Amino acid sequence: MATHNIEDGTGGLDASIRFAEEQARAENVGDGFANTLSVLTGFSTRYISIADTIALGLVMGVQFCGGPRIPFRGGRIDATEPNLPGVPEPDQTLDSHIASFARQGFTQEEMIGLVACGHTFGGVQHDPFPNIVHEMNDTNNTQSVAHFDTTELHFDNNIATEYISGTTQNPLAVGFNDTTNSDKRIFGSDGNVTMRSFADSPELFSSRCSELFARMLDTVPKGVQLSEVITPLPVKPGRIEFQLDGDVLHFTGHVRFWNLAEKSNRIALLLWSDHLGATHNSTLLPSLSSSIDYPQGTATSYRFGGEDASGLSLDAAAGIVNMQFMLDGKLQTQQDKGAGAGVNFAVQDAVVFSTSSCFFGDNATARYDMAVRKTANVKSVYIETETRDDSSHIGVTETDFFSPDPIPNAAVNSAYTIWTLNVAGSFNPRYVGAEIDGVKYTVLKLLSLFALPSCPS
Repeated sequence: MATHNIEDGTGGLDASIRFAEEQARAENVGDGFANTLSVLTGFSTRYISIADTIALGLVMGVQFCGGPRIPFRGGRIDATEPNLPGVPEPDQTLDSHIASFARQGFTQEEMIGLVACGHTFGGVQHDPFPNIVHEMNDTNNTQSVAHFDTTELHFDNNIATEYISGTTQNPLAVGFNDTTNSDKRIFGSDGNVTMRSFADSPELFSSRCSELFARMLDTVPKGVQLSEVITPLPVKPGRIEFQLDGDVLHFTGHVRFWNLAEKSNRIALLLWSDHLGATHNSTLLPSLSSSIDYPQGTATSYRFGGEDASGLSLDAAAGIVNMQFMLDGKLQTQQDKGAGAGVNFAVQDAVVFSTSSCFFGDNATARYDMAVRKTANVKSVYIETETRDDSSHIGVTETDFFSPDPIPNAAVNSAYTIWTLNVAGSFNPRYVGAEIDGVKYTVLKLLSLFALPSCPS
């Protein structure tokens, strides 16, 4: 974020730190950025930028280490080139630090808060900073890291209490090289007023850090529009999949409920409407439910379908139009989005995977069959291929259009026709996209060639 210039709107949290040119600068010395990005980049997708995963990494990291909830907004856009230098360094003067934070849009008091909040974790490592930390030769600290406070893995106000009490071992406050004692200069720049208030009140420290971290995460380049604050939906279906097998449409998926009260004998139902105007219901599988505790709440998930994981078996002609969820006789809604909102979840069964798909073992080619509902307005069905460039940006190309040709031995019925395409092997993630009623959808991720049965000779 520190590359931001509030005057011209350049820089900010835009993942430009992933570029080798920025990581090679003295202001970004060490392998911490590369190590962090090697993890976070893997969570980015075509829908979620690397910059958003960096922001979310802070939000989750702080909370799981005992810190406050930080409001999270999405919509950051990844930079396409390095930003200008501008990250403060410990050997710079207090005036230069004040000016640097002012350029980013933060006051002197906010600078003190941001540094203190950031330094409740971690420390300084000897290898990249030998002028700050001596080699420790400690078998319990093999990387010779001098920590900012005595609870470096936990969010608390010890960075302030130890500083005010004079017991701190912060290498940027009482280090052997006074030139690099930037925390001492920053913390004391207002006569220790801010740090003393943090030391006196853990609650104040926590709330102030939440506010400042949110401001930091929302410091983005000019023109980037962030979303409203994102919170977990009360009801969230996911991993919806269809497979057509002759006249049967297999339907699988999960649903996650947020912050349900504990109950051992809860009755959870899936209800759905079909294309013929009928309604149905099925008990969700409580034996396969999972419950995961997060700092801000609990996620309880249920799975649709039978014990053998084949899912619900629907009549292909009837299919499914939308679904609802009921717990102990009460429909579950997105209550925070207005009365009745989100009761019906639309389901797309216009283009689905056909089990007639198969694999030609002699030339590492698959025949992928897509079943297209005859009553749907489907203009095209195609392959989407994802690739990452050298800067880890994900690109998607549309190629290889399916054709509605008759296929021997393919599963056909009165409701669907089969569109087919032969596809050679690839290690890049590939998906099936379709244009339905003038709107383009990504409908499914292609199975590996080797997960398919052999094609009939």
